[in-house]
Amino acid sequence: MKIRPVSIRQPLRPKIPTFHHKPQIQAFQIKPQIKSFHTARVQKAEVYEHAFEPKTNSNFPTKAFEINQRSTPAETRKLSSYLMTGAMVSGFAVGVKNGAIDFVSSMSASADVLAMANVEIDLSNIPEGATQTFKYRGKPLFVRHRTAEEINIARQTALADLKDPQKDEDRAQKPEWLLVLGVCTHLGCVPLPNVGDYNGWFCPCHGSHYDTSGRIRKGPAPLNLEVPDYSFLTDDKVIVGMKPTPQ
Repeated sequence: MKIRPVSIRQPLRPKIPTFHHKPQIQAFQIKPQIKSFHTARVQKAEVYEHAFEPKTNSNFPTKAFEINQRSTPAETRKLSSYLMTGAMVSGFAVGVKNGAIDFVSSMSASADVLAMANVEIDLSNIPEGATQTFKYRGKPLFVRHRTAEEINIARQTALADLKDPQKDEDRAQKPEWLLVLGVCTHLGCVPLPNVGDYNGWFCPCHGSHYDTSGRIRKGPAPLNLEVPDYSFLTDDKVIVGMKPTPQ
């Protein structure tokens, strides 16, 4: 028995063509085209420039409009402009001023409200040498019936010895009656009457001493006790909050 050799067929491979020379690709000649296009745009621009050139017409009646020209000099026109501007600014300033005055006046108390805030005090109930406390517009009010000795001491005090110089005659309309607000001028505490180094008022908060005229004599307080507006209706009645009538 003979054995035949078996031949194995290999798969066919596609043949790839080979080139003996490289293909040459010619470049497009666009430079002349660009040059010609640029030349065309320049020519069109020149045409547009000529199209928008102003055309003068010598037959147009320009002299007919000369009657509307101003004959006044420039200085006069400037002066009138300045005057008009100044008048407008002045009017605006006056309006602002009046508006501010009306606004502030509306915030202040009216006459009837102030009349209700006045306090009428009967002095006949205060004995000599005593001090009574009343309430005046939310603040304590001291009314002191001074003795003759207290009046003499207050009026003999030299002004050079006072921190806030003020005569006793300027603080009391009548020598025997002294009216001051009970608020310490240092930090607003209420002083105690008929005590202290000068037998006037003493503030226990920081140690301010006032004399019988309500003037600061010792301590950190910078000013005297405030004297409110008051007017005597009779010898025994006084109204606080009303200025005295001139005699």
